Amino acid sequence: MGEGTFSIYCLYTIAGWGEIDLVLERKFWYNVRMKIISAPDTLTKLTKMGDVTLYEPAGDQPQVESPLVQRPFQSHSLSECITQVSTPTGKKPILKTMLTTACERNCNYCPFRAGRSRTPRVTFSPDEMARGFETLHGAGQVDGLFLSSGIIKGSITTQDKLLDTADIIRRKQHYRGYIHLKIMPGAEYDQLYRAMQLADRVSVNLEGATQARLDALAPKKDFNRELLQMLTSAEAIRRAHPHERLARTVTQFVVGAVGDTDVELLSTSDNLYRYAGLTRAYYSSFRPVIQTPFENLPASDRLREHRLYQASFLLRDYQWELEDLSFEGGGNLRLDVDPKRAWADASLRLAPIDLMLAAPEQLLRVPGIGPVSAQTIVKARRVGNLRDLEDLRKLGIHGSEGMAAYVTFGGHKPIAQLSLF
Repeated sequence: MGEGTFSIYCLYTIAGWGEIDLVLERKFWYNVRMKIISAPDTLTKLTKMGDVTLYEPAGDQPQVESPLVQRPFQSHSLSECITQVSTPTGKKPILKTMLTTACERNCNYCPFRAGRSRTPRVTFSPDEMARGFETLHGAGQVDGLFLSSGIIKGSITTQDKLLDTADIIRRKQHYRGYIHLKIMPGAEYDQLYRAMQLADRVSVNLEGATQARLDALAPKKDFNRELLQMLTSAEAIRRAHPHERLARTVTQFVVGAVGDTDVELLSTSDNLYRYAGLTRAYYSSFRPVIQTPFENLPASDRLREHRLYQASFLLRDYQWELEDLSFEGGGNLRLDVDPKRAWADASLRLAPIDLMLAAPEQLLRVPGIGPVSAQTIVKARRVGNLRDLEDLRKLGIHGSEGMAAYVTFGGHKPIAQLSLF
C-alpha cells in the first residue's frame, strides 16, 4: 500500500466511510493554507511595508481604489496589500507593494522619505519578492502585481532589482498575468525598454506639472531629465518596435500641496496624451503625513481630484482642446459643476446642438451623451425622426432630461418636464 493510499485508508478507518468527503475537503483547504504558511517571513514582511494603496493608484478606476477615509499608514494587514484593480482584461486582485521602504530621496510629502523614523525600513531581494508573489498567486489570493520601490544605491541599481523581480516571475514562474512596474527617476533607456517588455504597464510619476512645482515637492528630482524624458523615450521605444508587445505608460501627479493649478496639471497631461502616447494620468489628492515637512498643510479637496479626472477624460477620449475647459480666475476648474456641463452652459444654451443633424463629435459635446449614446442616435436617425426626449429614453439613453437646455430636434426645442413644486 502506497503512502498516499495508506493515508486515505486511515482517514476512512478513523472517520468512517460516510464522513470521508468532509475529511478530504478539510485536507484540501489545509493544503491551500499551507501554501501561504510556507513563506511566513516573506508575507509577514509584506504586511510591514505600509498601506501603499493609499498613495499608488494603479487601475482604470483610481477613485474606487483610494479609500475615502484616511487609515493609519502602517496597517500591518496582508489584506490591505491586495487591491481590486480594474485592468484592461477585467477586475483583478493585485498585490501592491514595494521592494524596499528605504529611500535616499527626501520628497517633502512622502512617508518613505529619508530620515522619517516612523516608517519601518523593510527590504526584499528580487528572489524573495518573487517567491512571496508566487505563494499568494498559488493560493488564489492575487492575480497581478504592482511593484514600486524606494531608491537605494541610486535609481539604476534599484531599477535593476525591479527588473530582476519581474524577470523571475515571468521566466522562472511562467506567470503571464498583469504586472505594473514603476520606473525610477533617471533610469537608463535599456532598463525602460526591458521594463516595457516584462510589464503590461509602467509608471513614470511626474508628481508636479512643472519643474518649479516638482522642486517644491521633491527637491532632488529633475523634471525634464529624470522624468519627462522617460515618458517621451517610452513612446520612442514603441515606435521603434511596432511588432513587440510593449507596456503602456502612465503618470501620477500630487494635487494641492504646492500651489499647483488645474491649468498646469491638465496642460501637461494633454501634451503627454498627444505627443507621448500616455495611457492615463492619475491625480492623487495630497494628504499630509506626520513627520514630513508638509505634515501641517491642509489636505486637498477630493472633489477637485474628481473634476481633474473628468476633464482629463475629455482631453484624452473626446479630443477636447484645453481652451474648451472653463477655468476660474485662479486657474482651477469649477467644483460646483462637471467640466462638460460648464462648457455647455456657456456655449450651448444660446446655440443648442440639433440631434438630427449634428456630427458624432458634436453630439459628444452634449452633457449626458457619450460615445455609445452618440452612435445610438446616429443609427436611429437613419431610419426615422427623433422628435423629443421621450424618443431618447426609448433608445435607452438615460438622463435625457438634463440635456433639454442644450439640444433641438430638427430645429425644435424639446418640451421640458415642468416641476410640480
